[in-house]
Amino acid sequence: MKLSNLLANIEFELIREGAKGLDTEVEEIILDSRKAEPGCLFVCIKGAVADGHRFAPDVADKGAAVIVVQDAEAAGDIGEGPVIVKVTDSRYALACISAAWFGHPAEKLKTIGITGTKGKTTTTYMVKSILEKVGHKVGLIGTIEAVIGDKSIPAANTTPESYLVQKYFREMVDAGCDCVVMEASSQGFMLHRTAGFTFDYGIFTNIEPDHIGPNEHRDFEHYLECKKMLLKQCRVGIVNRDDEHFEKIIEGATCEIETYGIGESKHLDLCDQDIRAEDMELVSRPGYLGIKYDVKGLMDFPVEIDIPGKFSVYNSMTAIAICRHFGVEPEAIVEALKDIKVKGRIELIKVSDDFTLMIDYAHNAMALESLLTTLREYKPHRLVSLFGCGGNRARDRRFEMGEVSGKLADLTIITSDNPRNEDPQAIIDDIKTGISKTTGKYVEIINRKDAIKYAIEHGEPGDIIICAGKGHETYQEINGVKYDMDERVLIKEILEELRENK
Repeated sequence: MKLSNLLANIEFELIREGAKGLDTEVEEIILDSRKAEPGCLFVCIKGAVADGHRFAPDVADKGAAVIVVQDAEAAGDIGEGPVIVKVTDSRYALACISAAWFGHPAEKLKTIGITGTKGKTTTTYMVKSILEKVGHKVGLIGTIEAVIGDKSIPAANTTPESYLVQKYFREMVDAGCDCVVMEASSQGFMLHRTAGFTFDYGIFTNIEPDHIGPNEHRDFEHYLECKKMLLKQCRVGIVNRDDEHFEKIIEGATCEIETYGIGESKHLDLCDQDIRAEDMELVSRPGYLGIKYDVKGLMDFPVEIDIPGKFSVYNSMTAIAICRHFGVEPEAIVEALKDIKVKGRIELIKVSDDFTLMIDYAHNAMALESLLTTLREYKPHRLVSLFGCGGNRARDRRFEMGEVSGKLADLTIITSDNPRNEDPQAIIDDIKTGISKTTGKYVEIINRKDAIKYAIEHGEPGDIIICAGKGHETYQEINGVKYDMDERVLIKEILEELRENK
């Protein structure tokens, strides 16, 4: 593709024209200098660990046709040969160049972007399930995986680098997809991973303080500002009216705004919610937890879902609000929501007729508190919380999770998560420090399979047991090595062992 076509939608300065200038033919787009090859276009990205500008001379030596820089001085002496293009922001330029390189595939898809502190993953699968129920072919990009037709690609980031986003869009179009639903993270917006196209629908689920730290967002305000970027990059914005930050969320939005919420929100007039849930009722029986409610407002029908808790109502309402725009009939929505299963998100695993066991990804204090509080509403005989904490991560998380579990669970089973390069017992000791601030009972079992076996063997009628922290993960990282470990497989093995020993 000609360089002029790749740069059509961005402002730039040609600081060296080379032999052919804007008529230069580009053979490939490269971000990793190690993959540079003759005829490529290399984009210098300033990363958290390394600055791509440092590698510009090496890339030129390998025959790059074009080098895109943000900081010409940082690139140093690039040498003769390549065209040098200067842009204001190389990450934004990468997104626009990638969109052009792959033929602007988003224009051939209905694009749905979902942002928020919680609910993104579950909601994307709900939307995918509903739309596929009525014949759409739906691509997905998210925390767990990217799904393109029959192909699943494990995810490294919630929102991939912009080049990969556009590559996936292109593959989706080629695979016959007519729409795509994707999780859009605050980091994704901050790093322009979602630039280069406009979402047809942008969904804002909620916002709470999260991802705040030296390598993420400097404070809550910055976190909010990054997430709000979605409402300046979509045609229709669908926002949770019940969120306490609603007015700030929609401030400066350039799209049409719709709202959804729960009818019990006393501080709101019901007409403030375009779609709302009313008459919520918890559904509980051995091995099953769910919730049912009535959809009111722009649609009117009853729903029951097999995922417990009020946040499941919000997630499903989000999906309903989106699918309304695709003309999906209530019967199809109800049927699709009934079949929803999201790996590692309050995933019910049948182990007994007497008690309920589930797997969830909750791996910080906020998520664990929300989860345990939700499950407590089902009035279990005992609420049993099994979890560990990751090594080489903030120690405060361990104290906080220990304290939350000690307060809300009847029994905590402390075990290993991903110890990485730390001593598993040291991590457990930190969790115990948090629990010691409460009167909560606990046992400690380092081996995760043994811990789950203990929970199953000691399960009592009416118990709810939650295995938290691993969720969709299928490995355990110890001393730099990832070992296969899927809790679903562990549970199956445990049940077989218990049957054999009867």
